[in-house]
Amino acid sequence: MVNSDPAARRALPSVDRLLSNSAVATLVARFGRVLTTDTIRALLQMHRDKLAQNASAFEFDEARFTAECEQSLLRQTQPSLRPVFNLSGTVLHTNLGRAVMPQSVADAVMIAMTRPVNLEFDLDGGARGERDTHVEKWITRLAGGDGAVVVNNNAAAVYLALNTLGGQRGKSEIIVSRGELIEIGGAFRIPDIMKRAGVKLVEVGTTNRTHLKDFAEAISPRTAAIMKVHTSNYAVQGFTAAAPEPELAALAHEHGIPYIVDLGSGMLVNLEDYGLPHEPTPREALANGADLVTFSGDKLLGGPQAGLLVGKKDLIARIRKNPMKRALRVDKMTLAALDALLRLYTNPDKLRDEVTAIRLLTRTQAEIRTQCERVLPHIQSALTGKAEAKVIDTGSQIGSGSLPVDSLPSAGIALTPAGKATRSFADKLSLAFRALPVPVIGHIRDGAFVLDLRCLDRADHEGEFIAQLKQLRLKNSI
Repeated sequence: MVNSDPAARRALPSVDRLLSNSAVATLVARFGRVLTTDTIRALLQMHRDKLAQNASAFEFDEARFTAECEQSLLRQTQPSLRPVFNLSGTVLHTNLGRAVMPQSVADAVMIAMTRPVNLEFDLDGGARGERDTHVEKWITRLAGGDGAVVVNNNAAAVYLALNTLGGQRGKSEIIVSRGELIEIGGAFRIPDIMKRAGVKLVEVGTTNRTHLKDFAEAISPRTAAIMKVHTSNYAVQGFTAAAPEPELAALAHEHGIPYIVDLGSGMLVNLEDYGLPHEPTPREALANGADLVTFSGDKLLGGPQAGLLVGKKDLIARIRKNPMKRALRVDKMTLAALDALLRLYTNPDKLRDEVTAIRLLTRTQAEIRTQCERVLPHIQSALTGKAEAKVIDTGSQIGSGSLPVDSLPSAGIALTPAGKATRSFADKLSLAFRALPVPVIGHIRDGAFVLDLRCLDRADHEGEFIAQLKQLRLKNSI
């Protein structure tokens, strides 16, 4: 039976009395009166519930209550968006924020955040300006084309291009190869974005083979454009065929319609120069005859989340006038970041040193293995008697739909129990590492919890990672 003894309930102090406590007053000064008061009320209610269950066993300790209040306030005020150590083996991890940006880019963003800037103000003419002009010159210089537009991601770039071209009277069909109807993370699909953009998808060819004649036969007076989608997050191999891009462009131009290329990830330099697999660039697509190219800013490019459209001046002008451009535009922080990043690309010789994403992608297996050997004793010490740790060769993924079949030779530290590795063991270890002050994200493979150190390249980050290992706690026995 529930105990509702009024005397027992009166054993709890009032909110006002607790607020007069000097220790609680310190919390008020630190966290604010409203949040502290709400927290005290919530904790008092918890104690009332305990009293109702068993009043005789209840003893109120004001010092302990104050400590509970402080811990609750710390949990409530901890930022939701927190730094983590990405030791997952995926460099451009969508769920971990994709590209880590260079310090020079962060500095540019800080200035834009803390000072008024000429976002849409022409300093020469003293009149209203266009925000895309801050980066347009760099995009066209590096990617080619006559003009450029920036929106908040590549999905928005594709949507805006299709919505603009499909808005012509009597022209609403976009021709795409059936083998390029991609789906990316979050169930974003090309057919769905076409429907939302107000255009009609016309599929041609088959999953593995599409020929130029398939496109030619599908062209009608209702055709608004031919579109090629780079299959950046999967590969169709074996008995395959695709229409050459220059021929697709020539076919489109023969019928007076634009040829669009969606690169998905996209890159401004030849990655082969940095020892990485080739990825199509906007300049290559434009050289092959594309009238409009779309690509991302936060993937291989290594910058902020953004969608870039580059191409013919008349098409860019039409896209810029689309009312949806305003809904999809980027803010001053994104433009500041993109501007600073693009300026780094003007000096390709220093990209490996200055663009974080490229630096991480080009780290050698030998370099990472040496780092693993350096970190290994600290992990072994933290897990003495609980787990075995050893250095292993592994393969990193580029991530975010980029170069899906290519793996980067890497090294990591595999954690296993003294006996046979099990999924439950790895899950417990994964939870313990995520509970550290700076959560550590690894991955589970064959029952082992693996930490790929490719993305732990900075000395200060390595030191921070090692220092917090002393706080590693396994809640349940393994």
